[in-house]
Amino acid sequence: MSSSAPTPEIQPRFQQLFTELENRFQSTSLGSDKWYILAISTLAASADPERADQLYLHLISQPSYATPAARQALVRRLREALVKSVSIVGVCKPIEAILAISKVERDEDKDYTFTRDGWQCDQANHERGAAWMQKLYARNTTGTLDLFAAHPDFAWLSKEVTYGLFLSDRQVLDDVDTQLVVLPGIMSQNLPNETHWHIRGTRRLGLPKHEVQVIWDCVQLVAQFFDVRLNKVPTVEQVEYDV
Repeated sequence: MSSSAPTPEIQPRFQQLFTELENRFQSTSLGSDKWYILAISTLAASADPERADQLYLHLISQPSYATPAARQALVRRLREALVKSVSIVGVCKPIEAILAISKVERDEDKDYTFTRDGWQCDQANHERGAAWMQKLYARNTTGTLDLFAAHPDFAWLSKEVTYGLFLSDRQVLDDVDTQLVVLPGIMSQNLPNETHWHIRGTRRLGLPKHEVQVIWDCVQLVAQFFDVRLNKVPTVEQVEYDV
């Protein structure tokens, strides 16, 4: 007599959280595939990154992801968000998150693509990273890098790895997707300086102030869900003078 594993189910409290995030994004022009990038990045930064499985289960219950091809496309986006999160929160939490998703994936939904096969820390990587950094920092680029004048390893890390290897890669996620990884991931850690820089950078991408406010509010919502106080981060209004 054979027995099968129980079907994984989403917990009601997480269902409510994700529904609220999705509803809040409906007041923006960002589209229906953006809110869950914020969700996965805040989960990766949280004390419970394994609950990425709850987000995945919530998403695949929707009609948009009724086929294996759609679910493979979805997991490519979630996976790339977690890869980019490595540069924001470190490697361990995103690993816990992707392993949690992997445990509830069906075999026919698994995607075996490898985006960074053959990557090199070469001139093309440098230029790609520098272009993305310039887009966000603009007139502040040199001044920000100068903060690391006495610590050049960190300037190199920012240019070649954080921006070159991770954040400027556009094979899966676009510019706005990337900021929906970076800003929520940084803000979730209650980091004032980098939160300022990336509220400003998100505005410089062309997102209107009220949409950045929705992002800010959603990060606070997830933090409250996990009983975390984000009391050191600036508000959108406080950053507006610097945009």
